[in-house]
Amino acid sequence: MPLRNPADLAGRSASGRRFLGLDIGTKTIGLALSDVLGMIATPTETLRRGKFMDDSKKLLALVKQHDVGALVLGLPLNMDGSEGPRCQSVRQFAANFLAALEKVGQDIDIVFWDERLSTVAAHRVMIEADLSRKRQAEVVDKMAAAVILQGFLDHLSYAKRNAP
Repeated sequence: MPLRNPADLAGRSASGRRFLGLDIGTKTIGLALSDVLGMIATPTETLRRGKFMDDSKKLLALVKQHDVGALVLGLPLNMDGSEGPRCQSVRQFAANFLAALEKVGQDIDIVFWDERLSTVAAHRVMIEADLSRKRQAEVVDKMAAAVILQGFLDHLSYAKRNAP
């Protein structure tokens, strides 16, 4: 159940297990789920953040329910690629969640994926879909999670196609 490099997970989608993308914010966690082939990311829900134990129980239930093999956590890098306090918060969340996974004997990998501009991309999609501002505010976190996860899935697909 270690933290992984994205390249380490290239064969994970072949196992039929899904990926769960997370956009971890201070107030919410946006969630997106891949199909079993690891090709398409679908926004699923937005969790209101509470105590870590409550959040982890909800996530563990989703992991079991959807047979998730790996979590893809958006890493909020600065535009210059450096890490700031938000990255430290996401990394700490991952470390705490790994500990929670170990307690219940769950075998899941965690990978970080650059989430720069994911919220901007999510807003662009929602504007093109002509969603109201109110509706955009309701779904932006899960849409951002889908953008993060789809970027990761596309990377895996490209890596598989171009493997020696």
